[in-house]
Amino acid sequence: MHTTRYGSACLTVLSFLSLSVQAQDKKDLSFRQIFRGETTGLYQPLPSIRGWADDTHYIEYRTTGGASKAWKVDAATGKAEPYATPPEGATVQVRDHDIIYTSAEGTETKLTSDTAQEKNPTLSPDGKYVAFTRTNDLYSIEIATKKEIRYTTDGSDVVYNGWASWVYYEEILGRASRYRAFWWSPDSRYLAYMHFDDSKVPVFPIYSEKGQHGYLENTRYPEAGDTNPAVKIGTVPVTGGKTLWADFNEKDDQYFGAPFFTPEGRLWVQWMNRGQDNLKIYEINPDNGQKKEIYDEKQSTWIDWYDNIPFLTGGKGFILRSDKSGWAHLYWHNADGSLNKQLTSGNWTVKDITAIDNKQGIIYFTARKEASPRIDLYQVSMKTGAITRLTFGDYYHAVDMSPNGSYFVTTYSNLSTPPRMALLNNKGKVIRELGDARGSQFGQYNLAGTAMQYYKTRDGLELPMTITMPFNMQPGKKYPILISIYGGPDAGSVYDNWKMPLSTQWWAQEGVIQVVIDNRSSGQLGKMGMNYIHRQLGKREIEDYMDAAKWLRAQPWTDTTKVCITGGSFGGYMTCMALTYGADVFTHGVANFAVTDWQLYDSHYTERYMDTPQENPEGYRITSPITYADRYKGLLRIVHGTMDDNVHMQNSIQFVDKLENLGKHFEFMVYPGERHGWRNSVKNRHSDNEMYRFIYSYLLERPFPKEFEQ
Repeated sequence: MHTTRYGSACLTVLSFLSLSVQAQDKKDLSFRQIFRGETTGLYQPLPSIRGWADDTHYIEYRTTGGASKAWKVDAATGKAEPYATPPEGATVQVRDHDIIYTSAEGTETKLTSDTAQEKNPTLSPDGKYVAFTRTNDLYSIEIATKKEIRYTTDGSDVVYNGWASWVYYEEILGRASRYRAFWWSPDSRYLAYMHFDDSKVPVFPIYSEKGQHGYLENTRYPEAGDTNPAVKIGTVPVTGGKTLWADFNEKDDQYFGAPFFTPEGRLWVQWMNRGQDNLKIYEINPDNGQKKEIYDEKQSTWIDWYDNIPFLTGGKGFILRSDKSGWAHLYWHNADGSLNKQLTSGNWTVKDITAIDNKQGIIYFTARKEASPRIDLYQVSMKTGAITRLTFGDYYHAVDMSPNGSYFVTTYSNLSTPPRMALLNNKGKVIRELGDARGSQFGQYNLAGTAMQYYKTRDGLELPMTITMPFNMQPGKKYPILISIYGGPDAGSVYDNWKMPLSTQWWAQEGVIQVVIDNRSSGQLGKMGMNYIHRQLGKREIEDYMDAAKWLRAQPWTDTTKVCITGGSFGGYMTCMALTYGADVFTHGVANFAVTDWQLYDSHYTERYMDTPQENPEGYRITSPITYADRYKGLLRIVHGTMDDNVHMQNSIQFVDKLENLGKHFEFMVYPGERHGWRNSVKNRHSDNEMYRFIYSYLLERPFPKEFEQ
């Protein structure tokens, strides 16, 4: 895919070194500008555009007199007028444990008044009701009368109605759900909701040191191979009454994804087997709960949930984005679920559908097509299959399209160009440039440049990384390498866009080579690349990082005694693998809140890639850094929050135990009371400073600057 670039690898990086040479007439950024927020003049804000009022008017927020107000801007002319109807319309929120309704005109009404905590208040589409959960039961309240309707009565500490079990919140419905597991029908006539029974899910105790005696926080958390929550999904009339349960056996070992509603208001339910290699979509009969299969997909590895199913008007079916071919593409299905035609194909990835013009039969979508590290906007004709690129240049485009696809706003940048914003029509013609993030002082500073570089894996794949070189590199001098990674499936970090935190400039001034690497499962090679990792999550990925690091170690400017890697969560796991499995390549590492044995992580995420420990014991053994602890010889710092409810500190403790038993030297830092990542600003600053201290102590071998502690 990028063979010509790889052939000139050294040339690419060496020619780019000139980008990082300090110019005599420019100044360096100061410590206080980089770390304490002092003004630089490097950047200026782009317009605050948030969505569309209709197909020809976008919404822009402008601040005057300290207040931010919405304006409706005509895309064709640029004429703006105050947006009379607030974009958010009526809203609901919880305040002091009660639900407060705010009308579109701004009038507040208190809808509940009790001591219990209401959660996830959600307006019905017709604006007449607010649904919510309280003590794990599902309710709604009629706004006009304040009449409360209770739909369920069996909520308890292990039974939840409309409130997600932890593994569903984290892995299926997503953190944005805030545990909400109920959905309004489009006509507001009924609610669909999930019912969870966690009684057979193992309890994981999380210890808090607070107070004289401390306490345990017990979470129903299914680890790999454990019993999952029993789940059923049903519908209940808005006015109350009996729940109609969809025709599934809640005792089956299965998962349900977020449901969808057809334009006619029919409920579609996503179902998956425990092995996550068979996804089905069923339509539920509203009269008796019987299910009818609409779609059936099988893959040899795993399948991801659908988070969006766009329906076509006039009963012409729906569009699915599936990666069953090894690359994510668009498929047009008829209303009964049968395949009409495949709309896109090739060794590239469709990202998202941004709009559908039903009249013209055109679908607008974003894709990684021109180059995998970039995203562009395209259209495809449903009649001819012709694909047209609508964005321009060698840029990464973040697109916000009007509802029917007449216009779009793009915020575009690349590694050497700060973000700019433009308005275009659906022919790809620029209507107006809207903003440029480059500030008035941008040209007055020495700024390190970042370049894209490709490396080859041991089995011949080609993957990208970015390299930011230090200033004033001296011929013959060796420089330390700092590699930042995440590494999880379909969660790449290498893109051709402007990502330049000011701290990057500090380390360029201090003489650190900064590198970001993607592995084969990152999404750069589509699902085809991800399929390599099935049943051996982490092994092929760390080998890719080792191959990239070996290329770095072979360069004349690399200090091979200082090749450091760092990351959090999956990146922490990769770091632990790097200092054990990859100990001959990596010399230093900082592993934050890391998984150290996939048996210790949750069922849904882990088994998607690994199957269960009972089905794949060897896969679990060969992917744990604990297995390779005897190879450890560099210096690893292990960092974890004591109350991490996602990647439990049990992971780090078991790894620490193994290293101690082997007589290995390492460092260990705990953050009392902290969860997955630090939410406490004091702990954040401490963690940052300790990372910086690590860089100075072991990579730069210089005293830690006092400014960091002031």
